[in-house]
Amino acid sequence: MEHITLLLAIVVVTALVFDFTNGFHDTANAMATTISTGALKPKTAVAMSAVLNLIGAFLSVEVAKTISGGIVNEDGLRTEVIFAALVGAILWNLLTWLVGLPSSSSHALFGGLIGAAVMSAGWSSINGGTVVTKVLLPAIAAPLVAGLAAMLATRLTYRINRNVTDEGQLKSTAKGYRAGQIASAGLVSLAHGTNDAQKTMGIITLALVTGGVLAPGSNPPMWVIVSAGVAIALGTYLGGWRIIRTMGKGLTDLQPPQGFAAQTSAATVILASSHLGFSLSTTQSCSGAVMGAGLGRKGGVVRWSTATRMFVAWGLTLPAAGLVGAGAEFLTKQGPWGIAVTAVILVGGSFAIWLASRRQPVDHTNVNDTGDDEPQGVVTTAMAAVQPPPVGGPASDLSTTIPAPSPDDPARPPAKV
Repeated sequence: MEHITLLLAIVVVTALVFDFTNGFHDTANAMATTISTGALKPKTAVAMSAVLNLIGAFLSVEVAKTISGGIVNEDGLRTEVIFAALVGAILWNLLTWLVGLPSSSSHALFGGLIGAAVMSAGWSSINGGTVVTKVLLPAIAAPLVAGLAAMLATRLTYRINRNVTDEGQLKSTAKGYRAGQIASAGLVSLAHGTNDAQKTMGIITLALVTGGVLAPGSNPPMWVIVSAGVAIALGTYLGGWRIIRTMGKGLTDLQPPQGFAAQTSAATVILASSHLGFSLSTTQSCSGAVMGAGLGRKGGVVRWSTATRMFVAWGLTLPAAGLVGAGAEFLTKQGPWGIAVTAVILVGGSFAIWLASRRQPVDHTNVNDTGDDEPQGVVTTAMAAVQPPPVGGPASDLSTTIPAPSPDDPARPPAKV
C-alpha cells in the first residue's frame, strides 16, 4: 500500500463511500418484507442484515473479477476515470434514495464506469460482449425469473394451506412463516453481501491496476475485501428507510407466506448469479420477487403506478449515471483543477440531496406508514380472479384485497376484467 498515490487514495475512499451508499440504498432488498409483515422490528432487521452483509463479502470474488477485468479494458485506463465513474454512481444512488425508488446500485456503477471510460478512451475501451452477457441480459432475466418463482411459490403455499381453518393452526402457521421470513431474509442479506460488496472490491481493484499497484487480472487483496465488507455493512445498518417503505408497503401488501416466498426466490437467484459471475442487480431481483408474491395471492394488489416509476428508474439508471460519469471525466481530464471541481460537485450535490431529505424524514419509527392505497387495475384484477384464496388472517387484515364472493351468494358471477 506504500505505492498508493494521493489520487489513488481519493479514489479508494470514494469507492468505499459508494459502497456505503450501496448498503443503505439496498437494505430494502433483504429486510423490507420482513419489516412490513412485522416479523422483525426495524432496527433489529437492519442490524442482522449488516452482520450478514459483512460475512457475505468474504464468500466469493467472481463478480469482483467481472468488474475489474471484464467490462472495460484495463490497458491505458486512467485512475481519474474510476473517480469520475464513482461520482456518477454515488449521485444517482442518492437521488433515487431521495425519491424512495429502488433503482440498481450495480447499474449505477456500471453506467458511471462505461460513461467515464467512453469519454476517456472511446467506445473501444468497452468490452461489449461482457456488458451484454453479464450485465444487460441478467438485468432483464433476474426480475422475471425471481418474480415468476415467487408467484409460483406463493400460489403453492396458499394451496397447501387452503384447508387450514382452525384458529390455533392459523396462528401456528403464521408464526412458522414469520420464522421462515427471518431465515430467508438472512439468506438475502448474505447473498447481497456476496454480490454487491464485490462490485466495490472490483472497482477498487481496477483502480489499483490502473495505478500500477496490482498486475492486470489480480484478485482483490484482503484489505480491499475487508474494507468493502465493512463499508456496505455500515451503510446497511443505517437503513435506507425510504426505499424500505416503497419495497415493503409501496408495491404491494404482503403477508408472511408471501414475504417468505419472495425472499427465498430472490436469494436463490442472487446466489446462483454470484456463483456464475453475473453481476446482476439485487434490487431488481428482490423487487421482481415482491411483485411476483403480490400477484401470487388471490386479492393481492400490485400498485402499478409505483411499479411503473420503478421501471422507469431502472431504465434510466445506466444512461443517467453514464452521462454524469462522462461529464465528471470531462472535468478530470482538464487536470488537477478539474479533479478538484469534480470533488466539490460530488460533496455539494450529496449535501444538497441530504438537506432535501430532511424536509420529510423517514426512519424506523414511520417506515411502515403509507399514504392512500392505489385502486387495483385490470392486470391485478385478472390475476386475482384465477389465484387461490389467502389463508391465515382475518378479513380486516386484507383491506386492500379484492372481495371474494359471499358464501351466502354462491351464484354470484366472477368479476369482469
